[in-house]
Amino acid sequence: MVIEEQGLKILTDPGDLSTAQNEISGLDVVLITHEHGDHLHVESLKVVLKNNPQAQVFTNRGVGEILNKEGITYQLLENGQSQQLGDLVIEGHGQKHAPIYPSVKDVDNVGYFINNKFFYPGDNFTDPGREVEILALPVSAPWLKLAEAIDYAKLLKPKVCFPVHDGALKTFRAPHSLPAQELPSLGIKFIIPELGVPFAI
Repeated sequence: MVIEEQGLKILTDPGDLSTAQNEISGLDVVLITHEHGDHLHVESLKVVLKNNPQAQVFTNRGVGEILNKEGITYQLLENGQSQQLGDLVIEGHGQKHAPIYPSVKDVDNVGYFINNKFFYPGDNFTDPGREVEILALPVSAPWLKLAEAIDYAKLLKPKVCFPVHDGALKTFRAPHSLPAQELPSLGIKFIIPELGVPFAI
């Protein structure tokens, strides 16, 4: 997602479910909410920064550990912190990714509130505790039910919201990977049919 506000161009979460980020120019800011591959694809981030050497990266400590190993410069922007970039303010809200399953590692997740009106929560239903004018609403993930997404929008009461985190609906990766990981150890074979290809059981 690219946001343009107060003369700045902001990219969120260059992940592995998209490639368009590799073609963007004129970026000023890159915000990374957490370390999962659909939000942080290191090779794409390297391309983004090669194409936009002036861009500043803001993220949390968990992502920062990964970026340190790759020699990528960043600044921390975590829960309760803010950055003033010209006339634009970016605030960090939230600390952890929503729970997925007990066997899945708990990671840091920080949502970003941009210019006192737009909230991008990353992978959690974080309440920033203030009025939200525009909300990027996660609608599909291993960690949510659609009913929860609707209730989240009802809680924050934005004037406008739009769906995000729906890449898995196109790739089918996320809804299949966790059952494929968990069920075989219980003696349950998990089959992922190929679209349009018959299969026998």
